[in-house]
Amino acid sequence: MQQFGKVAVMMGGKSSEREVSLMSGSGVLSALKSRGVDAHAFDPADKPLSALRDEGFARVFIALHGPFGEDGTLQGALETLHLPYTGCGVMASAIGMDKWRTKLLWQGAGLPIPAFEMLNDGTDFAAVEARLGLPLFVKPATEGSSIGVIKVKQAGELEAAYYEAKKFDPLVLAEQFIGGGEFTCAIIDGEAYPTIKIEPATEFYDYQAKYFRDDTVYRCPSGLDEATEAEARALCLTAFRVLGGRGWGRVDFLMDEAGGIYLLEVNTAPGMTSHSLVPMAARVQGLSYEELCVQILAAAHVG
Repeated sequence: MQQFGKVAVMMGGKSSEREVSLMSGSGVLSALKSRGVDAHAFDPADKPLSALRDEGFARVFIALHGPFGEDGTLQGALETLHLPYTGCGVMASAIGMDKWRTKLLWQGAGLPIPAFEMLNDGTDFAAVEARLGLPLFVKPATEGSSIGVIKVKQAGELEAAYYEAKKFDPLVLAEQFIGGGEFTCAIIDGEAYPTIKIEPATEFYDYQAKYFRDDTVYRCPSGLDEATEAEARALCLTAFRVLGGRGWGRVDFLMDEAGGIYLLEVNTAPGMTSHSLVPMAARVQGLSYEELCVQILAAAHVG
């Protein structure tokens, strides 16, 4: 493990996902240390990135979530410092953090996505409700972990949901509800891992259901038949590549009642907490949490 040199596990930060990032980073740090890696916690909220060079770090494991951590900003800074880092590069990170532009790219590539519309102060909200149908979801374009996401169930509720979501991001979208189930697919080193079906006990897969509740049900294998599983994995891998993804990531998708698959979003710095999905899929693939962390670290590179 000395080949990696001194490794910074980047965690914390100042985004709304700081709490989750600290949980992810702590797990990664313990895993790497258990395998003999010279790993250390590094919180950019406490010290400047120039300290990475001053303190002799040779490689960075990014466990930051949200803006600055997975939006291309940090990736660009690390490239300027010529430090290898885990996960996607600048372009894929920036696009993947933006749900609107991700959808535009997938749409342009002919990949299936739910119908959506961008909202603004002048939107005819009743018309959008009519076009997309109810229920529907309202989402800030550049937040993760379901922060700011609202399920609109009754006519006339969309406008209030828009203004609430706008508190998190000026870019807000309304998205068609697809009711056949929510799934995710981990991508590691160009390979799509077994899909996971997510069955939250809450109204939808929100922040609490993702990280803190113990009543969310995860099914891996997901229960899809062999042909559909293969189709879903291939589609998620294509979706990841269209965005320029590399290293590792996770693609979320929905299914309708007829078995149609719709791409939802991509996560270029997935969670690595005790409730996280990539480690779950890795276990089914025969990879322990510790082995997964080392494999992700080994793929770190610049540019």
